[in-house]
Amino acid sequence: MKNQRVAVLLTCHNRKAKTLDCLASFYRAVFPSEYTFDIFLTDDGSTDGTGEALKKLYPQITLIQGSGNLFWAGGMRMAWESAMRECSYDAFLLLNDDVMLNSDFLLNLMKTEEHSLQKRGKKGIYSGATVDETTGIVSYGGSKIKANHIVMKSQLLSPREFPQECEITNANILWISKNVVDAVGIFDDKYIHGIADYDYSLRAYKKNIPVYLAPSVCGTCTNDHGKNWKKGDVPLKERVAYLKSHKGLAYREYMYYLKRHFPLFVPYSFFMLWMKTFFPFFWDRFKKTEVMANNYPIEKKKNYA
Repeated sequence: MKNQRVAVLLTCHNRKAKTLDCLASFYRAVFPSEYTFDIFLTDDGSTDGTGEALKKLYPQITLIQGSGNLFWAGGMRMAWESAMRECSYDAFLLLNDDVMLNSDFLLNLMKTEEHSLQKRGKKGIYSGATVDETTGIVSYGGSKIKANHIVMKSQLLSPREFPQECEITNANILWISKNVVDAVGIFDDKYIHGIADYDYSLRAYKKNIPVYLAPSVCGTCTNDHGKNWKKGDVPLKERVAYLKSHKGLAYREYMYYLKRHFPLFVPYSFFMLWMKTFFPFFWDRFKKTEVMANNYPIEKKKNYA
C-alpha cells in the first residue's frame, strides 16, 4: 500500500490547556506505518497564550491565525482550506480540541475503512465515539435518524466491536476520505458554529457515500451543555438573543439545515423553538435536562470559547 498523507484539522479559542492536551494525546497514538499526518490548526484570536504555546511545543504544525470571529465551523473551514492549498491529501482527520484520544483510535478508524471497502467497495466517513471520562456514557459519535410523521429525533449509537452504519456524525473525531471531499466539498459556509458536521455527513449519505461509526471507544470528551433553553426567569430579550445566537439555538442555521434535509419537520421545529423562547416555563417544569442532540438532528457540542 502506498503512503497515505492525511491532513489533521483543528480550531481553538482560549482553551490552551485542553488544546495542548488534545495534541499530546494525538502524538501518543499508534500510527499505522503507511500513513503520514500534517496538522493544520486555526487559532481563532486566542488571548490566553495558546498560539505562543503551540509554536513552542509543536513547531511542526501549520498554525493559521484567525480573526477571533470565526467560531467553530469557520475555524475548521479555514484549516481545511489551508490544507487543500498545501497538497492533495488522501484523507482529512477532523478533531475537536477538547478530545483526549485513545492510543488505538487510528487503528479503529482504519478497521472501519477496511470494512467500508469490503462492504461498499469505496471509502467514506468514519466517526470515532467518545465517552464522558467520569461516567463512561457515550458523549459524541454517530447517530441514526428516528422519525415519525410529527417528530424527528436522532439516536446516538454506542460503539460495538464492529463498524455501524449511521447517517449523522459528530466531528469530535471524524475521518473524511478524499473521494468524499471530491463529491461533497467541505463544510457549508452557511454554518457559523455548530451543525456543520451533521449537515456534512447527511450530504454525503444522500450521495450514497459510506458513513460509519468506528468500533470501540476512540477517546474521551465531556458533553457539558445541559439544557437547551433559557429559563423563564431570564428576560425575554435574552431568550430571543439565545435563540438567534450562533452558540445558542442558532435559529437561522438550524432552519436552513432542516429545509435542506428534513423539510417536513420545519413547521414543528419552528413552533417548538419559539415555544421554548416565549413559554420556557413548560420546559422548566416538565424537563429536568435536555440535550439538543437527543431531540433534534442538531448538536451544539462546540463549547468554543
